[in-house]
Amino acid sequence: MPHVSAHVAITLARHVDHVFGVMGNGNAWFLDALERQTSATFTALRHEAGAVVAADTHHRASGRLAAATTTYGAGFTNTLTALAEAVQAHVPLILVVGDEPTSGPRPWDVDQIALASAVGARTYTVGHADAAATTVIAVEHALTYRVPTVLAIPYDVARREAGSVPETLDPRLPAPLSPTSPYDLGAISAVARKLAAAERPLLLAGRGAWLAGAGPALGALADATGAITASTALGRGLFPRSEYDLGVTGGFGTDQAAELIRQADVAVVFGASLNQFTMRFGETFAPGTEVVQVDIAPAATHPHVGRYLRGDAAHVAAALVAELGSNTGSGWRESIDIGAAHVRDTGDGVCADGLLDPRTAAARIGELLPDDRVVVSDGGHFIGWANMYWPVASPDRMIMVGTAYQSIGLGFPSVPGAALARPESTIVLTTGDGGGLMALADLESAVRVAAGRGLAVVWNDHAYSAEVNVYGAQGLAEGPMLIPEANFAELAGAVGARGVVVRTPDDLDALAHWITEPVDERPFLLLDLRISGTVVAPYQQEILRVNS
Repeated sequence: MPHVSAHVAITLARHVDHVFGVMGNGNAWFLDALERQTSATFTALRHEAGAVVAADTHHRASGRLAAATTTYGAGFTNTLTALAEAVQAHVPLILVVGDEPTSGPRPWDVDQIALASAVGARTYTVGHADAAATTVIAVEHALTYRVPTVLAIPYDVARREAGSVPETLDPRLPAPLSPTSPYDLGAISAVARKLAAAERPLLLAGRGAWLAGAGPALGALADATGAITASTALGRGLFPRSEYDLGVTGGFGTDQAAELIRQADVAVVFGASLNQFTMRFGETFAPGTEVVQVDIAPAATHPHVGRYLRGDAAHVAAALVAELGSNTGSGWRESIDIGAAHVRDTGDGVCADGLLDPRTAAARIGELLPDDRVVVSDGGHFIGWANMYWPVASPDRMIMVGTAYQSIGLGFPSVPGAALARPESTIVLTTGDGGGLMALADLESAVRVAAGRGLAVVWNDHAYSAEVNVYGAQGLAEGPMLIPEANFAELAGAVGARGVVVRTPDDLDALAHWITEPVDERPFLLLDLRISGTVVAPYQQEILRVNS
């Protein structure tokens, strides 16, 4: 007779194809049912935070509902940083956990509902008679609000017989927010008139526009207005015509692109929160630029926004195109040398201190990487290099886990999630030595799951460089900011990968050789880049400017 945990597993498997996790007392029966009675695949991680990270990354790379599982108590509390990141990043995810028995907490139990709530995640607790229905409710909540949702199985309920697994209704999700009121339609007409009259129009898009499927409509809008385009770090590759696209705006963009953006007289922003980095701490748009924001948030998210349109990015963009009709555009974008706006400094090869220039390494790696790639990024100073030098084809191919919550140490477990979401692609991890050491348990997971499709680039400068750049520059003691140099190449070899220490640009020939090897014959590759800490990423220089 099926038990409560089987009801949860079978019902959840109707909505997910992968579950990432760490087994323990609280989820053993759930995992047994998942393995024996469903078609969903379980992938083991080595740390509970890594389980949530892998699921989070799997969603960001595939668009599908994410799922992770851990036990109760310490297994659950280990997930909290990764859970907070997924909340901040609006990732729909189901976290199945064990929980205290219905008779009350044991000495090792904690108030998991309160802890989940503290980071912004709601908990649904299954009972003996409602496990399947509660599972669907949790799925509907996660998808509707785009938020991680905890599904708890009390310890004394987990293996209780519950009868046949019932059929359940599919989750009912809200329709895209379409502007239909007279006020909304009047606002769209007003914005269309501004775009038609603009001499230097700009369209800026973020991850929200990607999630809305707004790419084609935004491409049509750019053509109708003659606008140049740009994206946030999480929206890159969204616009279909790269010849008129400036790439990433904000701290990851070039100075030439920033100058062009400041020339815009009308800028319409779709699905971007306009955070401090996109806005370059208030410097992205010139004082005379008229900024329009389109989003589903309740109100505008930056004081520089002059008009706010609340609605789905694809619907609003399509309505603007229809309103513009046969408008021929301003001709501004045809007069600009967009290629010059993509030129970046490739560095000095080796810096004065004898260590590798990260700009040189980033540029060379970018040249060698296969086109079909997904880049997953940990957090830290080094995030500038991949974001500046490794372009990707679409927003779901540059995945930054940790930046929403300003955390580090989530890099290695990102690899399995991306690898299973994109089984045809090369998965490229960019991480620092501080975050890499923090996430070391799941180096094994990355190597095991991605195998010959996996590549890790470790920016190894034996320091927490973001702190050195900000606080060391203010005269604080640098001792706590430094890390003894670790040999990541040897650590990689211990779990079956090929590790290479890179001290000069020529050492990157190892990557060139690896690329030519058959995927099923080569091992996971880890490049241990011994880089100079004297080169500061441009986005970090902006932070220094603001903090000085």
